[in-house]
Amino acid sequence: MGRIIKMPVELPAMEIGAMVGDWWEEINESTQWQDGIFYALCGAYALVSAVALIQLIRIELRVPEYGWTTQKVFHLMNFIVNGVRAIVFGFHKQVFTMNPQALVLVLLDLPGLLFFSTYTLLVLFWAEIYHQARSLPTDKLRVVYISVNVAMYFVQVCIWVYLWVDDNSIVELIGKIFIAVVSILAALGFLVYGGRLFFMLRRFPIESKGRRKKLHEVGSVTAICFTCFLIRCFVVNLYTT
Repeated sequence: MGRIIKMPVELPAMEIGAMVGDWWEEINESTQWQDGIFYALCGAYALVSAVALIQLIRIELRVPEYGWTTQKVFHLMNFIVNGVRAIVFGFHKQVFTMNPQALVLVLLDLPGLLFFSTYTLLVLFWAEIYHQARSLPTDKLRVVYISVNVAMYFVQVCIWVYLWVDDNSIVELIGKIFIAVVSILAALGFLVYGGRLFFMLRRFPIESKGRRKKLHEVGSVTAICFTCFLIRCFVVNLYTT
């Protein structure tokens, strides 16, 4: 019997690209696919929001005497950010048909700004730990955090108000570039202070399992948050081009 040799089927790169493009166009034009994705995102954000709320309640029940610590505020803001995202994705049909268009941009951009405030609060917390360990002043850190956030919201509100009055595509583009700049600043914040804290902790002898876990947490969160904000910056830039 003759031996049957199976020849590999090779598709040209252009054909593969065309197939992927057709698949993406099919998803992009399918309301069923879009609804499914949006509802899945709604469920995911709602789950994260619920976890943040549970964590906040647990901490409050465990140590109620400390008041509103940075950790409690962080979980509260996480609850709000992800809750708003869940609502936006859950009611996306109503959101995308709102008038004026500036209101849609507010609902879409506001959670991103709150996300920035939430996770730069974590950067502030790490910066305070690093400065205290190095016997450096920490007074100005909170001032910088508040100033950056106030300036960010002020600029973004001005953009929203202008778009409310005059739906200008150039101003809308400026708003997207502004979001990209905010994202890259957050990424740099995590890289600088997360990296500093990580390498500082590595210098100490890691004797206990708890210290190893804390070192792993700082490194993981730094890498994940830096990557997330960097990807957000690239996605916004890609969307503007």
